Formats: sequence, C-alpha cells, structure tokens
Amino acid sequence: MNRLLASVGWPTRSQAGWAWLGTSPAGREIHAPQGWIVESDFGDVVGFLGNLVLPFDFRGRRLRGATGFSIVVRPEARGAGRRLISAFLNQDGVFTHYTLNANALSAPIYARHRMTPWPEATSGLKLSWIADPVACMSSRLLRAAARLEPQRIVFPERLLTSRLDTPAPLRLPQGVDVVSTFEPNGDYALYWSRLSEEGRLRVDRSPAEISWRFADPDLWRQPLVLGFRRDRGLTSVAIAVLAKGHPLEPAVLEVIDLTALSDEKDGCEILLRALIDNAPRLGAAKTRLPVVSPWLLDRLGETARTARREGGWGHCHARFGAAGPDPELWSPTAWDGDYSVCLRSAPISARSSQAA
Repeated sequence: MNRLLASVGWPTRSQAGWAWLGTSPAGREIHAPQGWIVESDFGDVVGFLGNLVLPFDFRGRRLRGATGFSIVVRPEARGAGRRLISAFLNQDGVFTHYTLNANALSAPIYARHRMTPWPEATSGLKLSWIADPVACMSSRLLRAAARLEPQRIVFPERLLTSRLDTPAPLRLPQGVDVVSTFEPNGDYALYWSRLSEEGRLRVDRSPAEISWRFADPDLWRQPLVLGFRRDRGLTSVAIAVLAKGHPLEPAVLEVIDLTALSDEKDGCEILLRALIDNAPRLGAAKTRLPVVSPWLLDRLGETARTARREGGWGHCHARFGAAGPDPELWSPTAWDGDYSVCLRSAPISARSSQAA
C-alpha cells in the first residue's frame, strides 16, 4: 500500500502508523475493515481505499460514520475504483458514508454512487489566508517545473524555513490560550460535555477521542489546540496542524477543527484570527480552513470575507441512511473527515531528508 501511495506522491505510513489506525475505537466496535485493496494477477496492490470509522454523538446516542480516504488506482486497474467505492458503501453498522477530502479527479466518481455534495451550500469551498506570497508563488513554479518530469515521484524538500524548527512564541489575544491537557474531569471535558448537550450531530471530540487521535505515531508534530474563554470557561476551541502536503509546497497551518457553544457568537472568528496572525511565527506560508459548513461560515464574519477561495470541485460528498438523524443537524469540519490521518506533517530538520 505504501508503494501505491508513494507512486502518486501521497504520504505513506510507518508500520506503527498502520497498526495505530487499526485500533480505531469506533471501527473495532463494528469490526470494520481498515480498507480494501485490489491486486493484480501477480499479487501487486494496484488499488486501495482506506476506511476510517468515526464515532458520532447525538443526544446521548453513540453512532458511527465511515469516511473513505486515500483512494488510489493504478492505470492498469481500470474500473477498480468503482469496485472499491461500492465495497465502502456496502458496509453495515454506520448511518452515513462520506468523504470530506475528495480531489478534483475523484469528485465526479462519488456522484455516480449516489453520494451528494454535503453540506450542499459549501461542499466545494476551502478558505485560505496567505502570509508569505513569495513562498506560495515559488511553490507554484516548482510544481509546474515538476510536471515536466511526470515519471519522477521523489523530490528534495524545498521551502523550509527556520521557524519550522524554532517557532517564535505565540502572540495570543485576550481570552485565548493553548489547551494542552485533556483530563476526563478538566475544563476541556466540561466544554465537550456542554457542546454535546446541545443536541446537534457531532463527531466525538471527547478527551478520550482526542487522546487517541493525537497518539498517531506518524504525527511528527503535535496539533496546536487553542481555546477561547469567557468567565464560565471554554466556549470555543480550534485545532490546527502544521502540514506540508508535498516537498515542493510550503508549510500550511491547516485548521482541522473549529467549534463553539451555540451562544458563543465571536469565539470561532477570534480563534481563527489568532491562528492566521501566528501562522508566520510557526513557519507557515498560509492558513487554510479545508472544510467549511454554513454554520461556521456564518460565524467567521469579516475574516471569511478577506479569505482566498480555494477548491471549487466539490470535495465533500455524503450518503445518508434513511434511519439516521437529520443531516441538517451536522456541521462538519475537517476533524470529521480523514484530515487528521492523511495530512503530511511539516518535517522537522532531523527528518527532512527522510521525508524527501
């Protein structure tokens, strides 16, 4: 599988990383496979689709949803993609099958399997805020040059900055601080309890689930978690990952989660603004919000209006079971998809040569 992923320039996993994925609590509850492969007559893996089952909380009920990730099919295995997606959609024990991270090539395939854009109004929207336009333009030129060598899949690591090794101290506005502990009885646990009591459909963000995600052995850097507090405690939380999708791309601060209590109107925008302002201090050339729901977009105010629009091909698709909760109660973020297991961490200097 790693050879197949590397053949298209996608991040691979260590043996420990694949084993960790197999310990997904929600997946083990329903004995879900980690994915499906297609083999050639010679036993080579020529097609792969990963299967990540995530726990949902809905009014005290524990539900499960399945998100597909890293679908890759070699040219000689034409038609295998349809079979892989059919296998994914035929699995039982989940109320929804979805992807929040389809690329422009795979997006049309999902529509043929009766997966519809979701959320409908924002399924093709990504927002970004550029901090270093020179690095972003240099990346475009490097990748354009790389397309002249289509047979080459290994490139030296470019666009590294000293901040990736030695970040500057964060400068956070009043009311914002780093959330670094997730004890079962701590303030974050209280925030999750209040969030889940609101009765919306949410992917599990409990301390136990966060601890499992952050234990991924292939995370070279721990995610940055910021919280916005009022007198009564946490009212909004953001999770961001410093990623570098390809050796020829600059580092990007990917905002993979942004939530708030229903009566907190400003927290999401305050936290996002703090991440945007601190991105250069961490070595990121831009900040990106890769999954946007109408609920979240409404709370980002002027900060959303200053963003660059990315995407456009429809990267979010879902198919819901008839017996599940009302999909309108779900406002997904990148946390709800495969981003936390598929993003390539920005390398640390000691690992740069290995990552290349």
